[in-house]
Amino acid sequence: MQGKLVESYPQLAPEVELGAVRRITVVGEEILRRRCREVTEFGTVELARLVDDMFATNQVAEGAGLAANQVGVDLQLFVWDITDEWGVRHVGHIANPVLQDVSADDRRLVEEGEGCLSVPGPYCVVPRPDRAVVRGRDMDGNPLTIEGRGYFARCLQHETDHLHGHLYLDRLAQKERKAALREMRESQEQVFARRAAAAKRLGK
Repeated sequence: MQGKLVESYPQLAPEVELGAVRRITVVGEEILRRRCREVTEFGTVELARLVDDMFATNQVAEGAGLAANQVGVDLQLFVWDITDEWGVRHVGHIANPVLQDVSADDRRLVEEGEGCLSVPGPYCVVPRPDRAVVRGRDMDGNPLTIEGRGYFARCLQHETDHLHGHLYLDRLAQKERKAALREMRESQEQVFARRAAAAKRLGK
């Protein structure tokens, strides 16, 4: 959790219990297409509440990670709760994340399926490096360095992209992008219904 090993962790992150579910923005909304503002006020009740709400929203949407602009908030912040391909669970949040350059000798480009809660439905093959290092701060302003490999590295890159106004669709060829948007239109109501049912089960 937050880059540190723990012996055990509850199935539902504590923030999920505390948080409220917010509406997830979808492709086409302007807030997803601009660079978010840096977090400048740390240790506030408002920031802690936002983190709680983002965890709760990510949980009901069955997401791996969620950026603040995906719940309509113009701040450089994202959360994650993800189990990688080695069975290791990663849980945390980071503000003002900056992806660090990783040596080409210590990473490889991997083409794997990728989805997005703001593009409900489709998964598309997107090439990304299999290692990522991101630096930023936690909600109290403490410095953080988070390293991920494999699926977790993909998550860190995907969410950082969000905070710069980019979607994974931008990495697709035009034909693939159009097909993904068509699939989204066809499946989004079913996805929304599944999220609503999950929220009801959690009493949200």
